[in-house]
Amino acid sequence: MRHLAIIMDGNGRWAAQRHLPRLAGHKAGVAALRRVVEAAVDEHIEYLSVYAFSTENWGRPREEVEGLMRLFWETIRSDLEKLHRDGVRLRHLGRLQDLPPAIQRAVQESVELTRYNNRIHLSVCFNYGGRAELVDAVRRIIADGLPPEAITEEVLSSYLYTHDLPDPDLVVRTAGEMRVSNFLIWQSAYSEYYSTPTLWPDFGREDLRAALESYRQRQRRFGRLTASPSGR
Repeated sequence: MRHLAIIMDGNGRWAAQRHLPRLAGHKAGVAALRRVVEAAVDEHIEYLSVYAFSTENWGRPREEVEGLMRLFWETIRSDLEKLHRDGVRLRHLGRLQDLPPAIQRAVQESVELTRYNNRIHLSVCFNYGGRAELVDAVRRIIADGLPPEAITEEVLSSYLYTHDLPDPDLVVRTAGEMRVSNFLIWQSAYSEYYSTPTLWPDFGREDLRAALESYRQRQRRFGRLTASPSGR
C-alpha cells in the first residue's frame, strides 16, 4: 500500500460520552493523529491524507469553528519541528485562501520547511471538499484556455490539489459511519473502503493494523476481471 486516507470522525461523540466540550474531543483527535502518523511510518505507508476540516464545517457553531482554527494553528506551531526532524513532509489540500491570514502563513511555512522530507507525506485536508476541488480544477482549466477536446481524465487529474499524489489505496472512516462525506471523491473512485466503530480519538496502532489487514485480504480489479493483489 502506498496511500492511506482517513476520515477522522467521532471527536464530538467521544467528548459527549465523557461530558466534555466538543473542543476537548478535537484535541484528543490531534493526539490520535500523532499516534497514527508514527504507526503509518512503521507500516511503510508513503502517503497519509487526513480529513480535518471540510468546506461544509463552516456551518458548525461559531465557537466550535473558532476553536478548530486555533487548534489547527497551535498544532502546526507545536508539532512542526518534531515532524520535520522525523522526516514528515507536510502538505495542505483545500482552499487555503479562505483561512485566516495567520493560519495561511503557518501552513505555507510548514510546507516550505518540510518540502524535501520523504519519510512519509502527510496531507492535511483542511477547508477541503471534493466538489470544491473539482470546481477549482475546472476554473483553472477554463482560465488556461484548454479546448474541450483536450480535456481528458488525466488532464483533469493534473489540475486537482492532489495532482502529484497517487490515488488512495484505502479510505478508512472511524466512528461507524458509511458515507464518503465529499472526501477525495475523484481520487477514491477505485479505492477500498474500511469502516470501524472506533471513535477517532481512540484510534491507534492496533486499529490501523486491523484496517491494513482487512485491505490485504481484498482483491482489487479496477473494473477488470483479473484481480490485482493488495498488500503494501
